[in-house]
Amino acid sequence: MISAMATDDAVSADDLALAGAAVASMHDELKVYPKPGLVSPVDSGAHADMDFDLMCRSADSLLQPFAALAAAGRQALSFDGSLAPLGVEAERQMLRATGGVNTHRGAIFSIGLVVAAIARARHAAMPVSAEVIQTVLRREWGSALEAHALGGEVASSHGALVRRKTGAGGARDEAARGFPSIFEVGVPACRQAMASGLEANAVNVHTLFALMEAVDDTTVLYRGGADAGSFVRGAAAEFLAAGGCYREGWFDRAEQLHRTFIARNLSPGGCADLLAATLLVVRCSDR
Repeated sequence: MISAMATDDAVSADDLALAGAAVASMHDELKVYPKPGLVSPVDSGAHADMDFDLMCRSADSLLQPFAALAAAGRQALSFDGSLAPLGVEAERQMLRATGGVNTHRGAIFSIGLVVAAIARARHAAMPVSAEVIQTVLRREWGSALEAHALGGEVASSHGALVRRKTGAGGARDEAARGFPSIFEVGVPACRQAMASGLEANAVNVHTLFALMEAVDDTTVLYRGGADAGSFVRGAAAEFLAAGGCYREGWFDRAEQLHRTFIARNLSPGGCADLLAATLLVVRCSDR
């Protein structure tokens, strides 16, 4: 079903390799610790219905769906006619793998679009920089994503409920604007941390906090409303203003925030998805 919907041609080896890079980036995000309120190999954070093994199974279930999205992106197939239905099928596969737990719906949307844009840039023999990936995303699917952002959502979805309560647009608005959180926040923060010589886990924690400071995370807003959103962004800003992961003792400070987030039942799951997408861009881009 996925291959037939994705493309007239078979999914290629390059499509599968790109999908593998996407899944590997999701695993890289999962391994990071401490991540305030989020699932890691250490604990389940503020998620009573999830754990590390479940999240890994969820990520692994998306290999073929991401390959199909890469094939569709490579051919610049339409968002409404191809990418969106493939995303729905990817969600079905995720839910089958998790027994119905919504582990990665947001990641499917954001990472799936990034995968499609990378595949298209490579097929067009363009230099695959972060700037080019964002440009391709806007050029090929920008108008459709703008319409998608303005369209209706399932009334009971978390995104729809948050939009009604707080006015925050969430992933739909992010996509319509070309994911500025990924390309203008996550990627620069990640590259700067890498260039400074931080080890991989510290790089990823620092990048996550940069995203937490910049993003109105709908997972946080759904759980705790606008006050929770302000708390999360403020806590991230204070962590970064104090030196972030560049300052000695960062691990203990981040771990204490992790405990605080658990106590408040807060989890910046949207930022975790954006971190995984950021890591994919950094992994696959030429510069």
